[in-house]
Amino acid sequence: MGSDQGKATGPDLAEGVPYASLKEGQPLVGQREGEAVMLVRRGQELFAVSSTCTHYSGPLGEGLVVDDTVRCPWHHACFSLRTGEAVRAPALNPISCFRVERAGDLVRVGAKIAPTTAKAPPGAPDSIVIIGAGAAGNAAAEALRRRGYTGELTMIGREADTPYDRPNLSKDYLAGTAPEEWIPLRGEDFYREQKITLLRGTAVTSIDPRARTLALADGRSLGWDRLLLATGADPVKLPLAGAMFSLRTLADSRAIVAAAAPGKRAVVIGASFIGMEVAAALRARKVEVHVVAPDAVPFERVLGAGVGEFLHSIHAEHGVVFHSGETVTAVTDGSVTLAGGKTLPADFVVAGIGVRPTTELAAAAGLTIDRGVVVDEKLETSAPGIFAAGDLARWPDPRTGSLVRVEHWVLAERMGQAAALSMLGEKIRFDAVPFFWTTQYDLTLSYIGHAERWDRIDVDGRLESRDCALAYRAGGKTLAVVTVGRDQLRLEAERAMEHNDEARLQALVPQR
Repeated sequence: MGSDQGKATGPDLAEGVPYASLKEGQPLVGQREGEAVMLVRRGQELFAVSSTCTHYSGPLGEGLVVDDTVRCPWHHACFSLRTGEAVRAPALNPISCFRVERAGDLVRVGAKIAPTTAKAPPGAPDSIVIIGAGAAGNAAAEALRRRGYTGELTMIGREADTPYDRPNLSKDYLAGTAPEEWIPLRGEDFYREQKITLLRGTAVTSIDPRARTLALADGRSLGWDRLLLATGADPVKLPLAGAMFSLRTLADSRAIVAAAAPGKRAVVIGASFIGMEVAAALRARKVEVHVVAPDAVPFERVLGAGVGEFLHSIHAEHGVVFHSGETVTAVTDGSVTLAGGKTLPADFVVAGIGVRPTTELAAAAGLTIDRGVVVDEKLETSAPGIFAAGDLARWPDPRTGSLVRVEHWVLAERMGQAAALSMLGEKIRFDAVPFFWTTQYDLTLSYIGHAERWDRIDVDGRLESRDCALAYRAGGKTLAVVTVGRDQLRLEAERAMEHNDEARLQALVPQR
């Protein structure tokens, strides 16, 4: 996902700009010694920071300033204007801060400010173990070190690879437009330098909450003062014989890439987000794609019939053939049989019918399970000292008062960051609003909030024009907002949901 966003344009901020040109909370983007920098005025304070997001180089100058932070319009990464710290994922690296000098009506940007070193709060645990090296686990480990934690830190992953960017597996990497070197979140040297013991290809077989130990499949035992469960979820397997690919891991994606030669025939089972992203990626590789799904309209239960029909039409325009209202009864070498009796030729099959939270370890340890591992507002489980984050965790949603479990990459990272603070004894309440995006062909659709059901969908704009916002509402309350385009509106909706500002949400997407 290369970008020219980091190019330095605009006024030379080292030479200075008039103070009157700085509007409250509106970034002024310029450059200093060839680096893209933005100035922000908040009340009487002035801040200067890099204007390029450290997650895929999004344009922070087009983002939203909230209090003393700025949020990226692309994937909602959030940075402190005071320290440059990446305070909310998906960005993990900070942005640079610069000195600001005001002389009369002229504001100049000076040299970079050296980053400060954080210190962990008093009473931090001596040792922390993280089970899981995905979004939540990796974000937690990084947050602990950036927060100044110096104790023993171990992260255990089932996969042989270092932590990587999972969303790309069904998007650019699978489509062949992103090289594999983009996929790892960090190089191996990073974990050594940060003194994070990364155990790869390692399985945990049991947890003892009382003794605060865990057992590994190779016979070793590890002790811990705090434990984070970040085991994620596993793909649902169809009860059918025959070879089928799932897509959850980097190894899965590599295997599909190896099978996806131009002219090959693929059957994708399931019209989930993963299934439809796989379909789009395979079409980019000139693979013939048939999609089999039980629903008449893809995404109808998640996004409504209107959005589902729109996405269906885009896939159809790109040559995807749908077999709606159908299920697969048999997969053999070279074909797939449908319940209606039809047989589809298939060189390979990809099943994308959802995932289930990986809760076996937690259940065996006696933790409370309810369609996921139940946690409190601090992300602590029913066992003191054991926390959970990511796809397996069910937490109390402050907006609805209900326990929810959401399978989104960005949310999992933010949960990992919040769990890190909780394990250090900081008093936090996890209240992040879920956010995700899907890219299918040249269309990006973004979703903020969480709506399992609704009684109305209000639409502003037209999907066909790629300029649209939809509000999913129940009982007059906005539960989620979907946008195509309109990045600023989506950021505003996120802020309004954080503050339970229903009046603002109604203004952003009026009722029709």
